[in-house]
Amino acid sequence: MKKLLVLMITILSLSAVLAACGGKDKDSGDKGKGDAPAGKAEKQEITVNAGSEPPAIDPALATDTTSGWVLDHIFEGLYTRDEEGKAIPGLAEKTEVSEDGKTYTFTIRDGAKWSDGSALTASDFEFAWKHVLSPDTGSSFAFYMYYLVGAEDYNKGNGTAEDVGVKALDEKTLEVTLNEPLGYFETLLTMWTFYPVKEELVAGNENWSAEAGTYVSNGPFKMTAWEHDSEVVIEKNDEYYDKDTVKLDKITFKMVGEATTYYQMYKTGELDFIMKLPTDVIESEKGNDDFEIVPYYGTYMYMFNVEKEPFTNEKVRKAFGMSVDRKVLTENVTLAGEIPAYGMVPVGADTPEGDFREAGGDYFEEDFDKAKELLKEGMAEEGWTTLPEVTLLYNTDENHKKTAEAVQEMFKQNLGVEIKLANQEWKTYLETTKTHNFQMARMGWIGVFVDPVVNLDYYLGDSPNNRTGWVNEDFDRLMAESKVEQDQEKRYELLHQAEAILMEDFPMMPLYFYTNTYLMNENIEGAARYVNRFPFMKWAEVTAK
Repeated sequence: MKKLLVLMITILSLSAVLAACGGKDKDSGDKGKGDAPAGKAEKQEITVNAGSEPPAIDPALATDTTSGWVLDHIFEGLYTRDEEGKAIPGLAEKTEVSEDGKTYTFTIRDGAKWSDGSALTASDFEFAWKHVLSPDTGSSFAFYMYYLVGAEDYNKGNGTAEDVGVKALDEKTLEVTLNEPLGYFETLLTMWTFYPVKEELVAGNENWSAEAGTYVSNGPFKMTAWEHDSEVVIEKNDEYYDKDTVKLDKITFKMVGEATTYYQMYKTGELDFIMKLPTDVIESEKGNDDFEIVPYYGTYMYMFNVEKEPFTNEKVRKAFGMSVDRKVLTENVTLAGEIPAYGMVPVGADTPEGDFREAGGDYFEEDFDKAKELLKEGMAEEGWTTLPEVTLLYNTDENHKKTAEAVQEMFKQNLGVEIKLANQEWKTYLETTKTHNFQMARMGWIGVFVDPVVNLDYYLGDSPNNRTGWVNEDFDRLMAESKVEQDQEKRYELLHQAEAILMEDFPMMPLYFYTNTYLMNENIEGAARYVNRFPFMKWAEVTAK
């Protein structure tokens, strides 16, 4: 495991060095969009690639990083992030915490406004949070609010909105009551699920977030155009209280899914930023100053639907998991410094005993002979003489395809099993997996903040994000206990125990811990890089190079 940490440190160092470098791509003669004749100001507009249509640019409904990337630019919560990713006050001008750590009183800063110029009040926060929790909303991220008094009961239909521990005392004052003290509550408040929404707008139009014409937000930027399946355009929000910090006038999020296409668009100057580079260009780009490999706090995995054969059998699931050579996969297929994964929680979460992943160790190892034995035993237990046909589903993406094809071949060579592959566009794919209409499917889970609890929360029995059908009462109990445990060493021990149960039952097979690959026009300075989000452009500007 120490080797894994050394690799992560190397990646961190590499990203820091490359981010600080100046100069153009040594092989490219293309002029960046920001280039302008001497003496003229640079045009403060950039075009980036989002990769696909955001499924839901709505704080209550978004569950994916694409939607979250746009939301983070056009909204701001009580807390936000600084350039290094640390939680700092956003709309909360003042925060008071009771002696028992359970009651927070937030004062909304002066000058807080919606993008339409109307005043943003504490009532907008109360409405927004209760809207997330309302059973009628169907928010998959509602469980992140279960720390609030009465939140879980209301969300599950056993309580009322009035019982929830969030209340506007007046236009400027919001009182929040927690079940127990929560050391990372301020960090939790930076995630989009806790953003405010304009009560008057949302209460009167359930489709308010579907089009730019009806969209109102409160962040550094505002949405001005949304051409579905093509682009989202956001522009500087002059009603934002910190507008003088914002240098960019316009960001266009293109939706180009084919990696080769968006790579060429970057090379010809049509795009100023791309990520998830085609694997076959990574080696050639590593010498260029606009290239970065950045750490990314998440896990790339294949989920098993434990309610569909053959993955109803634990031994069969483990056989599949043990038959993939992750070292070969990361060194010869994905090629971006990813770390082979033998647990759910990625490298990067600090605990009193060091990195959580190093302390927890590996939960399994690759053993092709053992995998074949387990497969044989599992089939015998089920009475199968022939293994039911298996299809691996992934969302349409060139890199996902290459990974799936490599794993398909490993199953054939190492396990003696031939599987089929299928792919769907992202929005359709999310709906398919949500309804459990799959056997085995790709998924990535990025921590909304860096703590093992958010990685393990994915597999809670009542989490709408858990698409495997797997439920374990002991796992759920340990996760619940970890959220009220005030002793940090005991809290992490509970999380280790929970992860052990998850990996014993094996409702998913982790493949690797993420990194991300970036190409960014070197005329762009001040873009914030976070380990669990895509670049944040609040401080970015186009400069002359």
